[in-house]
Amino acid sequence: MKYDVILAGVGGQGVLSVASIIARAAVSEGLEVRQSEVHGMAQRGGAVLASLRIGKKKIAGDLVPKGGADLIISMEPLESLRYLSYLKPDGTLITAAEPFNNIENYPDINGIHSTVKKLPKWRIIQTAALAKEAGLAKTVNTVMVGAASCFLPLKAASLEKTITEVFSKKDEKTAEANTKAFKLGQTACQEAGVI
Repeated sequence: MKYDVILAGVGGQGVLSVASIIARAAVSEGLEVRQSEVHGMAQRGGAVLASLRIGKKKIAGDLVPKGGADLIISMEPLESLRYLSYLKPDGTLITAAEPFNNIENYPDINGIHSTVKKLPKWRIIQTAALAKEAGLAKTVNTVMVGAASCFLPLKAASLEKTITEVFSKKDEKTAEANTKAFKLGQTACQEAGVI
């Protein structure tokens, strides 16, 4: 088994945190993990990309090749389209619904969503609303981990345990909100073609 993931977004959205949580959960299940990160002008809202490769056997390289991603997790809709060439023909794209308007003349969001909906497997997740429901607006990235859990070759319990471990270091309220956000994202993903 080998499972390749591209994680995309812009600086400050928690792309690398999502990659770290998934990687830690995979390691907890005894799987091999390779991870690579590319930071653009991350502090200024620039592109952030991470490759995450999970397998039962040793993995040769850190980077997911073009046409090799089983899953793209994007914190930003326009960024999800930037990396479509990395997606396998039968791969899945999960993106946050809400745009991060960091450029002039940001394209029409409905057009971006329409492009995503043309893919064979996709999910558009209302991360802001779900994070608000979880009780903490900053949990949008954990909502995305929950959404991705429907497709990742990992046990949901491993991901949830990792989230609890990571966020309990901050405080109990933060850990609870992130656990709830994970579950809300998971439920949202189970609704085919969410928007």
